[in-house]
Amino acid sequence: MEHNDAYGTARRHVERKIGFQVHLAVYLVVNTGLLLFNVLVVPARIWAFWPLFGWGIGLLFHGVAVFLHAPGAAWKERMIENELKKHQKKEA
Repeated sequence: MEHNDAYGTARRHVERKIGFQVHLAVYLVVNTGLLLFNVLVVPARIWAFWPLFGWGIGLLFHGVAVFLHAPGAAWKERMIENELKKHQKKEA
């Protein structure tokens, strides 16, 4: 049983990392396009840095959640277990 738990945890971590990599790739492609569009169409006014900055903040938080909090996600598992216990008590 312990092997299955370890495998499931490792799988979730890998999926979260892949999710971040996809997010990063989309961020780079879209914002490169925005910057090119901005420079080619309206070179006098650089506005493309605003979406780059805003989305970058979201990407930063996504990266922090994936790479800094992934090993410490035991608190989340404990919360899930507590909720399951509450629901089991209500049903009993």
